[in-house]
Amino acid sequence: MAEIPASMVVKLRKMSGQGMMDCKKALVEANGDTEEAMAILRKKGLATLAKRAERETTQGLVVSKASADGKVAVLASLCCETDFVANSDDFKAAAEKLAEYGMACSADEGIENLLETALNGKKFRDVVTELVSKTGEKTEVGDYARFRLNGSGLISTYVHFNMKVGTMLQTEAGDDKTAGSEQMKRTGSDLAMHITATKPMALDKDGIDPKVIEQEKSIYAEQAKSKPANIVEKIVEGKMKKFYEENCLLEQKFVKDDSKTVSQVLADAAKSAGGTAKIKRFVRFDVG
Repeated sequence: MAEIPASMVVKLRKMSGQGMMDCKKALVEANGDTEEAMAILRKKGLATLAKRAERETTQGLVVSKASADGKVAVLASLCCETDFVANSDDFKAAAEKLAEYGMACSADEGIENLLETALNGKKFRDVVTELVSKTGEKTEVGDYARFRLNGSGLISTYVHFNMKVGTMLQTEAGDDKTAGSEQMKRTGSDLAMHITATKPMALDKDGIDPKVIEQEKSIYAEQAKSKPANIVEKIVEGKMKKFYEENCLLEQKFVKDDSKTVSQVLADAAKSAGGTAKIKRFVRFDVG
């Protein structure tokens, strides 16, 4: 066919975000058909994904987004192989799109649902494939959660400045006035930051895997096995109390005021707002 004009290469580059040489090669292979050239570039990304399927994706970014009314929010992570790619403009743009796709997704859970969600005729799966063809690295959604309010309450999010770790927290309130108060909004943000910093295992001890609890008890019992049985029991009980205080969100000492537990901080904020509140759930995602 005739030489591919530079204007056509530039057009494909703007459409795909790929390098000029890759765009020219795709156009030559597609005999100047722009749509076919786009398909060729996507196949390149799919081939790279398949080739690097066993690679670990230990780097990436955590992103969040909330609806204007605050009733729906998303927390998700986009992961890749190296910090160099994670800090690139293309990867950051894709991570921002991930949050947008999460808000558009019809399901609150399931990465597959997220990947199949379409915006402006493009699925997020295609966004990932195109990114892979640009960077040459395996890229995937690491974690995804979408919270929505069904009554009085608020959703709070916090993503650390390095975008490597973040939290989303849902709090239920006795009424809309309490939920919408500045005290509760501020406390919700503070608690999301607290979770990001302390990495609790669960909301309370009922949320911890019984196998983990039994393992901890056996370790403490083994450490005190030289003592009388009744003393061992008391030692294990005391250490488990400390274990729960360190790993159960409601029992943790609040990072901004360790004279109070998280449950006390929330109760005080709700009382100040003229009502009551409780934490319904939280997720904490990190990469790296």
